[in-house]
Amino acid sequence: MFSDMPDRIRKRMAYLERLDARHRRADTLDHFDRLRQVPPATGKFLALLAASAPAGKLLEIGTSGGYSTMWLSLAARAAGRKVITLEISPAKAKLARETFKAAGIEDVVGLVEGDAVKYLRHYDKIAFCFLDVEKPLYKKIYEILVPALVPGGILVADNVISHRDGCAPMLKRALTDRRVDAQIVPVGSGLLVARKI
Repeated sequence: MFSDMPDRIRKRMAYLERLDARHRRADTLDHFDRLRQVPPATGKFLALLAASAPAGKLLEIGTSGGYSTMWLSLAARAAGRKVITLEISPAKAKLARETFKAAGIEDVVGLVEGDAVKYLRHYDKIAFCFLDVEKPLYKKIYEILVPALVPGGILVADNVISHRDGCAPMLKRALTDRRVDAQIVPVGSGLLVARKI
């Protein structure tokens, strides 16, 4: 997956990394409008987990500019699957569409624009899901997702160390939930990895 990554994906990743760095330095951008993407190490970790997931759907909740989606597309292509990614912001969805075209991954990525809480109820047999949205939504989305995971299905939630207070309701539930085995992993800003039993 990583050694033969297409140049089109590498170039688009580099572009989004530069754009993300500019957004992080800008004082004028609203928190919601700013790109919020994972570091490369997190992207690689996500791709490894997604490639190892059992049969079922690959989902991402919170597309932003499509950076993490590109990492997940590597796993999708390797496994002969497709990634469905959900984004509520029209501006970010537009940027993500540009990313998917520039990276040449439109054939393995489907973008759903709208409120994930509304759309998630239509998905079942989920093998892997990456969650990276506003932290107050984590617990609600967790409760929707876990029943929809296949046995052995993996849910990964981002920012659980950097935003631990905001993620606390979901973390308390996940770390004591008998339906999953869960662990906080110190990769990037901290990931909750939960595997359905």
